[in-house]
Amino acid sequence: MERHLFSWIGMSALLAVTLPVMAQAPDIQHMRAHPSIHIVNAPATPNTPTGILPYQYKAAYGFNQIPNQGAGMTIALVDAYKDPNVVSDLAFYANYFRIGPCNFTVVDLATVEGQGWDLEESLDVQQACALAPQANIVLVEAASDSLTDLLDAVAVASAAPYNASVVSMGWGGAEFSGELADDSYFCNIVNGIGQPVTFVASEGGSCGTPTYPATSSCVVAVGGTALTLSTTTPSTPLQIIYGSQTAYGGGGLSLYEAQPLWQNTACSQYSTTARCVPDVSADASPATGVPVYDTYSYGGWVQVGGISVPTVDWASFFTLVNSLRVIHNMSPLSQAGPDLYTVYNSSNYLTDFHDITGGSGLCQAVPGYDLATGIGTYQANHLYSPLVADPN
Repeated sequence: MERHLFSWIGMSALLAVTLPVMAQAPDIQHMRAHPSIHIVNAPATPNTPTGILPYQYKAAYGFNQIPNQGAGMTIALVDAYKDPNVVSDLAFYANYFRIGPCNFTVVDLATVEGQGWDLEESLDVQQACALAPQANIVLVEAASDSLTDLLDAVAVASAAPYNASVVSMGWGGAEFSGELADDSYFCNIVNGIGQPVTFVASEGGSCGTPTYPATSSCVVAVGGTALTLSTTTPSTPLQIIYGSQTAYGGGGLSLYEAQPLWQNTACSQYSTTARCVPDVSADASPATGVPVYDTYSYGGWVQVGGISVPTVDWASFFTLVNSLRVIHNMSPLSQAGPDLYTVYNSSNYLTDFHDITGGSGLCQAVPGYDLATGIGTYQANHLYSPLVADPN
């Protein structure tokens, strides 16, 4: 049985979907978000990591060929509640996989522990450490899972003294009529040292019911796939071991957010007016998940899937891109969504992305853009180059 780790979305969030727009008066204080993590049962062997290991993931998607580890950049991971073991768990993870130690800071805005969010926090910091090991990694623990507290934490992440240029949000909740006002937390934001910021969020809803903040046009919305490797062990450090992918999960059309101009060509088969999500995707299936070390709730290793996984992975990729941009005397990416669609509309699309195809219907993967996997998944070893060169 697949176990879903989430807190129930507040009643006001449900009303935002079911009542006519004029009747809605959602109270943001009562809006709840949930982490987009899924596991299959509890770990039978918590002393042994299972799933796609860090070196395998990097070799599958081409991270192993990017000449950068994120130095000089800060990636912020925004989650809810307090995980008292997150520092020691990350240290164990980094030592086990011979990655670190990573430069890690916890910004603790919470007093209440756990509440089902500790696994999300462990996943986020450990994946960021694995994929961007030389970056500054900041975990901002919001006081609760209310949207108000989470957005407050988002604002802290990019402000001084933390100054993140990428903010990862592996959570979401039902859309609501007042969400356009909250887009101000994501649109045209600069950090405390004047650098532009990219926000990345999981599209954790079911097919046809997208979630906020992924629906914001100022956020890169991430969906999921199930990844199969061509081999489990690369024969050389630079070998690519990508095999194939199928869609996992789905997005849809926003109820309230207008379609940005840069998405018009890609999404026209579904809508010419509504924001389409997701934008991109990567491995999210719990059957092909990643190992996470969490001693607070699980006593050790647990294999984790869900859209939270590709969300932090894409945020880590943007962190590597930003580091290379700064080396080349360019500013970090600003929002990044338009840049991804520039690549999609170029002749290099199928070189820079894996286009996930097969099936039919609203949230099935089809050639080109679709509401299951967006543009597709990165071929990171190729995609980083046009993003580094993009005038943005």
